[in-house]
Amino acid sequence: MAQNQQSGSTRNKAVVAGALGVSGRAIVNHLVGLGAWDVVGLSRRRPDFPTPARFLAVDLLDRADVERHLDEFRGTTHVFFTALQMRPSPFEEVELNLALLRHIVEAVERSSDRLRKVVLMEGAKYYGAHLGPYKTPARENDPRHLPPNFYYDQEDYLRARSAGKGWSWTALRPSCICGFAVGNPMNMATVIAVYATLCRELGLPFRYPGTAGAYRAIMEMTDSQLLAKASVWAAENDRCDGEAFNITNGDFQRWESLWPRLAEFFGLECGTPLRLPLTQFMSDKEPLWRSIVAKHNLLDYSLGQAAAWPFAEAVFNIEYDVMSATTKARQFGFHEVVDTEAMLLRLMRDFQEMRFIPRG
Repeated sequence: MAQNQQSGSTRNKAVVAGALGVSGRAIVNHLVGLGAWDVVGLSRRRPDFPTPARFLAVDLLDRADVERHLDEFRGTTHVFFTALQMRPSPFEEVELNLALLRHIVEAVERSSDRLRKVVLMEGAKYYGAHLGPYKTPARENDPRHLPPNFYYDQEDYLRARSAGKGWSWTALRPSCICGFAVGNPMNMATVIAVYATLCRELGLPFRYPGTAGAYRAIMEMTDSQLLAKASVWAAENDRCDGEAFNITNGDFQRWESLWPRLAEFFGLECGTPLRLPLTQFMSDKEPLWRSIVAKHNLLDYSLGQAAAWPFAEAVFNIEYDVMSATTKARQFGFHEVVDTEAMLLRLMRDFQEMRFIPRG
């Protein structure tokens, strides 16, 4: 297996776009922990945690703003692209998300002759998981659905842009990423933590807030720490050039199995599923959340920053199976797996330790 090796004192330098999202933050922390990387994180916000990584406040939609930081990109060897713009119309998403990628890739190209790999973060949306029942388990070579789908445009752009050059790309396709990030449009772990905290404060049973069909459907998740490891593996492995890989925990679950364990963790009665329009029902809960934050001396995040209710409402009501085959990644050399139930319980404990939610 060909592997890019560092020589002498030469270090890898990573630019992580979307560095405060659930996957970007995990990648930054993993790279820092490896010790052999210089890390530049790009985000419109400043980090709310201590890190030796250099963070730049950059609007990736503004090419001029990105190019104002050309000096910071000198010597970059790898770009990890996890930035995302969501819009009601998929046609709008194509233009915006392609611009995000194009601006950073072309700026790094101008600044660094050491660029070797761009790792693009995609997702199960590539297979049409957001549209309705689709072929499962999804495989990387499955045909695309009728566009628009901004993942297609981003991948096609990288394929064309890198042709004949000294750098390549790899696309990763996680499913329902779980970790810690605030103000993030897609993170089920913080949603579960906040929802359980509100139920406990109100003395309510912990009821699955989606349909009975979704409660029983097969689903999968991706631990953000696992995804970070896979990202670095893909970045450093030449065999991954021009390839796409499904990256999930490696197991399949049903909410009906996980939900009672989560209820037990929080000391709550596990009620029967009850479909709730979460976006609407959480619209008046900010005062309640603020009172919980004050009472327990929690980290000072608003309810809107802490949990993405529209995303959660969509996920909790998926009544068809969501399944990705991870055979290809294993065949190429990435063998790590995570038990999803253990991951969720670990994250809930982590959230308590960091004072994101109250202790039990």
